[in-house]
Amino acid sequence: MESGRATLLKEQQLKDQFDNLEKHTQSGIEFVERYSKFVKERSEIEISYAKQIRNLSKKYQPKKNSREEEENKYTSCRAFLSTLNELNDYAGQHEVIAENLTSQIITELSRYLTELKAERKSHFHDGRKAQQQIESSWKQLESSKRRFERDCKEADRAQQYFERMDADINVTKADVEKARQQAQMRHQIAADSKTEYSNYLTKFNQEQNEHYYTLIPNIFQKLQEMEERRIERVGVSMKTYAEVDREVLPIVGKCLDGMTKAAESIEPKTDSKQVVESYKSGFEPPGDVEFEDYGPGQTIKRTVSETSLSNSRGEAKERPGGGKSKGKLWPFIKNKNKSPKQNKEPLSNRFNEFMASKPKMTCLRSLRRGGSGPEDFSHLPPEQRRKKLQAKIDDINKDIQKEMDQKDALTKMKGVYEKNPQMGDPASVDPRLVEMSMNIEKLQSEVQKFEGWLAEVEGRLPSRSDPPRRQSGLYESQHSNSTMVDNNCAQDRESSPDGSYTEEQSSETQVKVAIANTPEFDDEFDDGDEETLPTIGTCKAVYSFEGNTPLTGHNEGTISVTEGELLFVIEQDKGDGWTRVRRNEEEEGYVPTSYVEVFLETNAKDS
Repeated sequence: MESGRATLLKEQQLKDQFDNLEKHTQSGIEFVERYSKFVKERSEIEISYAKQIRNLSKKYQPKKNSREEEENKYTSCRAFLSTLNELNDYAGQHEVIAENLTSQIITELSRYLTELKAERKSHFHDGRKAQQQIESSWKQLESSKRRFERDCKEADRAQQYFERMDADINVTKADVEKARQQAQMRHQIAADSKTEYSNYLTKFNQEQNEHYYTLIPNIFQKLQEMEERRIERVGVSMKTYAEVDREVLPIVGKCLDGMTKAAESIEPKTDSKQVVESYKSGFEPPGDVEFEDYGPGQTIKRTVSETSLSNSRGEAKERPGGGKSKGKLWPFIKNKNKSPKQNKEPLSNRFNEFMASKPKMTCLRSLRRGGSGPEDFSHLPPEQRRKKLQAKIDDINKDIQKEMDQKDALTKMKGVYEKNPQMGDPASVDPRLVEMSMNIEKLQSEVQKFEGWLAEVEGRLPSRSDPPRRQSGLYESQHSNSTMVDNNCAQDRESSPDGSYTEEQSSETQVKVAIANTPEFDDEFDDGDEETLPTIGTCKAVYSFEGNTPLTGHNEGTISVTEGELLFVIEQDKGDGWTRVRRNEEEEGYVPTSYVEVFLETNAKDS
């Protein structure tokens, strides 16, 4: 009985150990699943981060046909563009991290977890089966033992009964013989039960020995090896997690080196020189003012320099009512707060100074309504005009070279056809060759035309060795400028954006010049850079409109607006379908009246 209790105790301890191992191995699987989930979330973060970085780089890329794209000629803007490109590559490396984490860790751990769960299930199945086997053998042993004990007791009772019957003189001989046979049979059954019990005991001891010393240790060993492989696999995954980051570090370093190199490539002096070249007008600075003596019956006339950039800006203006003259630094200062009630000098002086300062100015209507300008770029200052003409000549020369290359190719093809008629008809190439020849002649005539204008501009550009000249006399300035305005207006009849240009414009301009000589004529045609017009209301863009956005120092007329944008109205529609608006101090121009919804102020409506 003591041996039986010891066996039961061992079985109970074994069962407890199996339960503990089952809990431990299950927590190990959950740990692998938790680590796999951590890596997956890290991969998602890398993908999201890379997407945000790419969107940021795309957001600040210069838009095509915009002011930002034009600014790429500056080293600082090009450096910023290089930084954006490097940032885009930098985002790509984070995508690589996410891909490697998914392929090298998440996918592998998912496959390993499936194998680990199956292996664990198999080992515990074998352990449960061994436990059931030893428990079944133990039950058989207990059953045979109880049967042996019962048969022994039955044999003892039968023996006692036989002895009582044999000692009793009143019992017949037949009954005694029957009791003796019954006792012998019971003894035989007890002997058989004893043999069976002995056999079951031997079998159980062998199975128990194999169970505790062979089967269970093997199962425990397999579970231990399974756990060690699991722990090792987690360590390899953690190492891979670090290596995935380490692999992209050289490329990330190159991206950062590219950003540093871009920053070091910025050249402030080069950028400033490009600004000078972009806005250099080529006008000759004003010369010295000649002395005019005063005599009886003579009036000192205001002198004007035809080569001055803008005399109305550079010279001090004497107010009619006396007082101090007010000088201006013309390249920088704008009179933004000029009141319309201030006394102004006669329009004749200001208008003639304006016309004399810009010999190639186009008619006012074409300029103010956003026309693209004449073909010879005469509306631009000399230096800017020279650059535009040179660029146009270069473009046409490229087209000529392209046409000539195509013509040479067709000529060679025609020669091949002539030598090998089976490959094609030589006459089929002739129409195309004639067309190319005509195109080349047309382009060459265009080049000659623009080269003539370029020669004219280069001849007019002042030489540094030439002394500054200044012309006195109001009539000559008026006469030359009036003629110039008539000619330029004739050239700009097709460039008016509203398509409403008529022959009346040139006569209208002449009338304005004539009226400008009267002192009563109000100064209504001040230069836009001279005075900022007051706002008379606001407007909201109903539709988007693509225009030429005005830049500082330029007067290109129309302005781009987007749907829903709010702007200030500074001039109502004069009946030609255009409204003048302002976005800020440096951006103003014309937009189609039908594209905006105007809200005028009360005093503006009354006026």
